[in-house]
Amino acid sequence: MVMPWPLPDESWFRPDPQPPAPGGDDAWLAGEIAYRIVGGVGPRARGVSVTVQNRVAILTGTVRDPSTRRLAGELAWLVPGVADVCNSLRVRVR
Repeated sequence: MVMPWPLPDESWFRPDPQPPAPGGDDAWLAGEIAYRIVGGVGPRARGVSVTVQNRVAILTGTVRDPSTRRLAGELAWLVPGVADVCNSLRVRVR
């Protein structure tokens, strides 16, 4: 009989990593972020798209000015449960 040996990544002394949040939490976060962006930015948020993966908010699309881009990112950070924000919004060139 051969005694199994743990792989280098396995450790009996290290706690198990936290499981990812269920998908429903990400959907709720995306809706809450979109609601706050529309409420805070108003009609200027028309080109903003929000997706969330494992509590990381991803903002994509095109906005009119840098202040709108910055405000959308700040509003996304204010939502409880958001671990990180990837603000990939582009400013439209006139």
